[in-house]
Amino acid sequence: MWFFGLSSKRKYRPSRPQRADKQQSNDSISTDLARNIANLLLRFTQTPDLFVREFTIKHSGERAVLVYLEGLADKNSINNDILRPLQFESERSDAVGGLTVTVGHVSRLTSWPQIETAILHGSSVLLIEGRAEVYAMDTTGWPQRAIEDPQIEASLKGAHQGFVETGSQNIAMLRRYIPNRELKVQEIWVGERGHSKLSVLYLADVTHPEVLQELVDRIRKLDVDVIINTGELAELIEDNPYSPFPQFILTERPDAAASQILQGRIVVVVDRSPSVLVAPVSFTSFFQNVDDYSTRWSIATFIRLLRLFAFFVAILLPAFYIAITSYNFETIPVKLLITIGDSRGRVPFPPFVEAILMEITLEMMREAGVRLPAPVGQTVGIVGGIVIGQAIVQAGLVSNIMVIIVAFTAIASFILPNYDMVAAVRLLRFGMMVAASMFGIVGIVIGVMLMIGHLISLESLGTPYGTPYGPMRFADWKDALVRLPLWKMKDRPVGTRAVQSKRQGSNHPKGDGE
Repeated sequence: MWFFGLSSKRKYRPSRPQRADKQQSNDSISTDLARNIANLLLRFTQTPDLFVREFTIKHSGERAVLVYLEGLADKNSINNDILRPLQFESERSDAVGGLTVTVGHVSRLTSWPQIETAILHGSSVLLIEGRAEVYAMDTTGWPQRAIEDPQIEASLKGAHQGFVETGSQNIAMLRRYIPNRELKVQEIWVGERGHSKLSVLYLADVTHPEVLQELVDRIRKLDVDVIINTGELAELIEDNPYSPFPQFILTERPDAAASQILQGRIVVVVDRSPSVLVAPVSFTSFFQNVDDYSTRWSIATFIRLLRLFAFFVAILLPAFYIAITSYNFETIPVKLLITIGDSRGRVPFPPFVEAILMEITLEMMREAGVRLPAPVGQTVGIVGGIVIGQAIVQAGLVSNIMVIIVAFTAIASFILPNYDMVAAVRLLRFGMMVAASMFGIVGIVIGVMLMIGHLISLESLGTPYGTPYGPMRFADWKDALVRLPLWKMKDRPVGTRAVQSKRQGSNHPKGDGE
């Protein structure tokens, strides 16, 4: 009986503390400066980087306090554009509130939540004795990274500029590529604690309003503490979160993002994240690269077809090896069968265990190379692959042919230009290996059919993921798995549901004889 008595005891559950902004959101700003300072310090407890600077305004003799967070605010702007004019210059009638400050933007705040948000985002807040309003001044100056070449999406002929962690700079880079008044920016604040700023960029006369509204509604419905990076946003708003395939493109390249906007798609810039989200997209979008439009159309078409071939090789090659060596060995030519038999003569494991062992070893070396510093990672990848591959073959644990197959599989996965699609391929490869170990080639065929059916059923922001092949849209075949000459692409892709379909006029080059 003691057991039932023990299990029926109520567990102590501490009450959830009420948030400070909800406790004090009804407190209004007082005309008493001392009371406002006390209220402010009550909200920012244990904040040693909060600076409270008291001084007297020269032209009016009013007592004032300037509040800002060290590290988020620019001290030079505070000293030269706020403190120096207020302490040593006369009143200006055209200034906000009669203040002689020279900062770029000054706004009036009338509630404490607004004051908290302004301080936490790098603005300086000015409180004045006898005034029931507060002035927020744009003095943001947090640490920023210089614009560099993107590390993941390397380009041979494209621009060597990549997005950074500052949203305003990312928007400026996009405006350089599209200096048009129809490029609109819609700001959305998300998060209960972090107040992440998301900027939705689109062409107002091109983007379909229903697609735009669907994206905005999904973002506004988010109930999270904070959005740290773009990957979190993509997972929270995608159509099918259980699918291994990415349903949005995350890119670090401004030229690639600008090209997607011109096609009628939408770009979401997440402040504090060095990548942007592109929507809606299709399956074929992950096989396209910005360099495809900088090379001749015949070369670009060959490279795209090579990527598609590499996609199937990376998924099916180990599974095909398991199938033909375990079930369907009668399909192998006799000479090749003898070679495989000699190679597997000393291997004590079945082909499935052999392939799983090598694939897991490859994944471990790949992750080790990514996490380590660049020089060390390259050394681990090269030395580890050679030493481990040779040692494991000599020990008789894996055959030579299995090492070759794993090497071809790794090379094929590296050809794909999108990292998220590569991750999906790595996951699907194991599923195909399991199907091949159970049913042979029949299992591979069933697995491919299920994968294609899943691709056709997917949607990206409500638009078909399999377009232009499922459903069939022949007009988009010009720039899907093949790329025809640029002068033939007069219309925007139908899959983007662009309102203004025409992209360019007749630019057919004429020869000397015409």
